[in-house]
Amino acid sequence: MSEELLINITPMECRVALIENGVVQELFVERTARRGLVGNIYNGKVVRVLPGMQAAFVEIGLSRTAFLHINDMVWPRHQPIPNVMEILHAGQQITVQVMKDMLGSKGARLSTDLSIPSRYLVLMPYGHHTGISQRIEQEEERERLKSLIEEIQPQHKLPGSVIVRTAAEGVAREDIEQDMRYLARLWEYIQKRQKQTPAPGLIFEELPLPQRIIRDLANGQTAKIYVDSREVHAKLTEFVDEFVPGLQDRLHHYPGERPLFDLYNVEDDLQKALQTRVALKSGGYLMIDQTEAMTTIDVNTGSFVGGRSLEDTVFKTNLEATHAITRQLRLRNLGGIIIIDFIDMQELAHREEVMKSLEKMLERDHAKTKITQVSELGLVEMTRKRTRESLEHLLCESCPTCQGRGYVKTAETVCYEIFREVLRLARAYQAPNGYTVVASPAIIDRLLSTEATAVADLEHFIDRVIKFQVESLYTQEQYDIVLS
Repeated sequence: MSEELLINITPMECRVALIENGVVQELFVERTARRGLVGNIYNGKVVRVLPGMQAAFVEIGLSRTAFLHINDMVWPRHQPIPNVMEILHAGQQITVQVMKDMLGSKGARLSTDLSIPSRYLVLMPYGHHTGISQRIEQEEERERLKSLIEEIQPQHKLPGSVIVRTAAEGVAREDIEQDMRYLARLWEYIQKRQKQTPAPGLIFEELPLPQRIIRDLANGQTAKIYVDSREVHAKLTEFVDEFVPGLQDRLHHYPGERPLFDLYNVEDDLQKALQTRVALKSGGYLMIDQTEAMTTIDVNTGSFVGGRSLEDTVFKTNLEATHAITRQLRLRNLGGIIIIDFIDMQELAHREEVMKSLEKMLERDHAKTKITQVSELGLVEMTRKRTRESLEHLLCESCPTCQGRGYVKTAETVCYEIFREVLRLARAYQAPNGYTVVASPAIIDRLLSTEATAVADLEHFIDRVIKFQVESLYTQEQYDIVLS
C-alpha cells in the first residue's frame, strides 16, 4: 500500500490529507486562530470538586473550564478507587494535560497522567511499566525493543515508563537513543516551566499540525510528502533532519500553479464528506447521521439489483459498504458510539464474512476502534476514540433557518399557526383597525392564494380586517402579528 501526505498551507489554516493508493482517507484541519489543544500541558487551578461524579472542573485559561475525572488522575492503581475529595480541593494547583479538545458545548477533557510523545517513544512520567505497541506483532522484535528501553532509560534518568510506538519497529538502537535524549531534554524543560508558570497557564504546547503529522503518520509506507509552502517546507526540512532523517528524500516542495488539493481531488472529497448520503459504486448508498449522542449509518441497496438472488444482492452491497464505512469514519473523523444498520442477511456465513471485512478494514484506522457486539436486531455497535472535533463540527454550524433540525415547518403548518394566533389575540385584545400579519414571501403567497377562503372566514368570525406585509428577511417559520 502506497501512502502520500499532502500539506496545504494558507495564512488562515493548515490542512493535511492522507492519500492511500490514490484515494483520500483522512483529513486534518487546524485553524490559525483556533489551534487544537490535545497534548498541551497546563498548570491548572481546581474550580469545583464534584464528589457525586468523582470529578472536578479545572481552570486552565480557556473560554470554558475543563473536566477532570478520577479515572484520568494519578493514584496507586493497586489501591481501591479513592474519593475525589481526598485528592483534590477547590483552589488547588495541579499540572494537567488535554486529552480531548472542546467538543460542542463540552469543555476540554484533562488527565494528570502526562504522556509526552516523540517519533518512536512516548514518555509516561508517572507510569510503571514498559509498553510495546500492539501493532508490532513479531515476538522477537518486541523483546528486542523492550530490553533496549529497559537498558537505556536509566542512563538518561527518565522517570516513569516508556511506551514504544509502532514506528519503532525495525529501527536501529542509535535512533531510539536519539529519541530518548530528546525526551530527556523535553521533560527537563517541562519541569522547569512547571515551577515558573502561574496557574492557570500554559506549560508546554504541542507541535503545529505539519510537524505532528510527520511525527505520527509518516512511516515506511509513506512514498511522498508534498508541502505547498516554501516557508513551512524549510521548517519541516529542519524537523525531519533532526528527528526523522529517513524521510529526507520523501519531503518535497510543491511549486505548481494548480492547487495541491485540486490535483488529488481532495476538495471534491471534502465537500462530499459533509453530505448525509454516500453513493456506492454498485448503486447502493449509505445514510450517515451525526447526532449529539451517537452516529448512525444505514446501508441501502438503492438501484443495485445485480445479484443472482436477493440474498446475493444484499451480501454484495453490505460487503462493499464495509469499505465505504471505514473510509467515511476516518475521513469525517467520526467518534464516540457508532451504530451500523446493515441490510438483513439470512445466511450466517454471509454475516460472518461482512463482520470480518469490517474488522479487517478497521485495522488501518489510526484511531482506536472496538466493535462491541451485534444486537438482536442485527445492528453493529462499535466505538471509535474521539480526541478532536469531527469534520462536520469543525467546518459547519447549525442552520439558522431550521436551528439544526434539518427540516422546517411547511407553509401550510405556519399559516394555521398564524390563524390560531390571530384568534388568541382577538379574544385577548381589542384591535379596532384589525391585524397586520408580517411573514416571509412564501407564507404571504399561500395566505393570499390557497388559504384565501380561510382568511375570509376568519375575518368574518372576528369581525376585523386582516392585512398582510411581506418581509423578505424572515425565514419560513418566522412571523409577527401587529395590532392596528
